[in-house]
Amino acid sequence: MANYIARKTLRLVALLVFVSLVTFTLIELSPIDPINAYLNAADTVSAAQKAEIAAYFGLDQSPVERYIQWIGNLLQGDLGTSLTYRVPVMEVIASKFANSLALMLSAFVLSGVMGLGLGIAMGQHKTADKVLRPICLTLSSTPTFFIGMIFLIVFAVKLDWFPIGFSVPMGTLTENVSLGETVYHLVLPVVALSFASFSHLALHTREKVVEILDSDYVLLAQTRGFTRSQILRRHVLRNVILPFITLQFASLSEIFGGSILAETVFSYPGLGSVMVDAGLSGDVPLLLGVTLFSCAFVFVGNFTANILYGLIDPKIRLGAKQ
Repeated sequence: MANYIARKTLRLVALLVFVSLVTFTLIELSPIDPINAYLNAADTVSAAQKAEIAAYFGLDQSPVERYIQWIGNLLQGDLGTSLTYRVPVMEVIASKFANSLALMLSAFVLSGVMGLGLGIAMGQHKTADKVLRPICLTLSSTPTFFIGMIFLIVFAVKLDWFPIGFSVPMGTLTENVSLGETVYHLVLPVVALSFASFSHLALHTREKVVEILDSDYVLLAQTRGFTRSQILRRHVLRNVILPFITLQFASLSEIFGGSILAETVFSYPGLGSVMVDAGLSGDVPLLLGVTLFSCAFVFVGNFTANILYGLIDPKIRLGAKQ
């Protein structure tokens, strides 16, 4: 177990270094001038003042020097200062991560329940398969932002069942917001993000259920008088759950990417909106910090899935084939 964790840790470090290098290079190649984006009024500031600001943030150095300096600060636990929010990057991530975590985990659970339940239903019942399969195929090819816009127009604008956006009622301080109001503002983004994620899970689960129900051991169980519920519990669920967990945790990256679009559509203040602001303003420290944090988050999710494999199926040994 210790060797397995050590190997996974080394992989995570290598992944973060590679992702940071690629992200830094793409930002350097972008046409956005971080100084002009920071000032938002470049014509009213002299060239000397711009040079002073560039020197203050270290933007007067070469890209290689800035990347090496950033790596050195990272090893000391410093992700730098955000040009957009003008506070340390860690403070920005800490203040926004709670909202994103609530959104992603809720969508993760809801999409998993919907994907597993509907997948089993489609695999068992032909009527459900005829009705639900085309819907899942359509949703699997529909982008998250489009689903979010449809939900926003129908349920927030037309029906007025949910708020248009934000995580709290407008004009209300965060400390005065109740749990019910927080959940109320979270419902629509969560449902929209779940609808953009569950279809792949449902279609994959359906294929596995059909394969299992057509197997010889299920036919043998039927001849021995096993009821449908017993077959579902003893054979279908037991053989479906492991590949389902694999696909479910693999969808973490999709959920994280979809949360960026969902937060943008619903004006939900989370890491997704922070990443968009950082990209548009050329905020290198913030964009690098959020990118590394998101990679670590997805990596830990996949690591958790590997741990669950051993708990669900004792035949699997974490150190055997990793």
